[in-house]
Amino acid sequence: MRKSLVFFVLLSAIVILGCAQQAPEKPSETTPVATTPEVYHLTILTGGAAGTYYPIGGAMANIINKYVYVDGVEATAVTSGASVANARKLGSGEAELALLQNDIAYYAYHGIEMFKDNPIKNIRGIATLYPEVIQIVTLKDKGIRTIYDLKGKKVAVGAPGSGTAVDALQILEAAGINESNTHFEYLNFKEVADALKDGTIDAGFIVAGVPTSAVMELASVRDVYIVEVPDEIYEKLKEKYPFYTQYIIPAETYKGLDKDVKSVAVMAMLATREDIPKDIIYKVTKAIFEHTDELVEAHQRAKDITLETALDGMSIPLHPGAEKFYKEKGLI
Repeated sequence: MRKSLVFFVLLSAIVILGCAQQAPEKPSETTPVATTPEVYHLTILTGGAAGTYYPIGGAMANIINKYVYVDGVEATAVTSGASVANARKLGSGEAELALLQNDIAYYAYHGIEMFKDNPIKNIRGIATLYPEVIQIVTLKDKGIRTIYDLKGKKVAVGAPGSGTAVDALQILEAAGINESNTHFEYLNFKEVADALKDGTIDAGFIVAGVPTSAVMELASVRDVYIVEVPDEIYEKLKEKYPFYTQYIIPAETYKGLDKDVKSVAVMAMLATREDIPKDIIYKVTKAIFEHTDELVEAHQRAKDITLETALDGMSIPLHPGAEKFYKEKGLI
């Protein structure tokens, strides 16, 4: 009798242990199950917090989070070193989207200028946004009236290694001006304005949206003059560099500017990487162009962001997702 009892106890323990190791029952349909949706995160590289790229990039992130998050996409805009740094970070996979100038994107893709021997072949275009205008600034009393008058003068061409410096040298070369016949200074925007104010240079290049605060401040204390980039120089540039567009700086943009001035511009643009899924870039492109009013609320430069001009000056291959959107809209 005692052996039978021991056997029964052991058998019961084995049965209970076996039941405990079985998979738990499937919860009933009325039992809520906690799930974590898969989210594809996009980092948007912008520029310095005081610049134009940062508020516009932040507004783009907000648009994505409001209108594309439901499809499993979210975005964060971060400050950065702007165009050149952004192109390099896209290439290394440190971000998914970036704001940069279309000339810098062109250099990166083709491995020239500051990207010589280090091309970024995975960079792809989404849209061009607004013009970054080449402004050749001088003072009225300098007597400089045409781009050809710069020969033999002291000309600031931008900070060392900057996109501005590259643009300035290309434009001057088209006019027959180089370091053999003209003195070049390498100064940033503020330094250009200060040097003009102090009379240590004759003219300087500034590449930015208009009006530019550095030029506005200079015009408040000096009579400024913006030198025209004539049609023949634009045509020469366009033959060699597809990213340039023509731009008219309107009269009254700056104090004392009493007539329209022809110039050229590069374009701020939104770029991405080749490997970002087509469907995601399609949704991002669509959301941005359906809500450009929210971009304008962030910065007035966004008034120039339109679907009609989204491919103006596009200097690198389009991402397939953006291409799909533009085909639907009949732009390509």
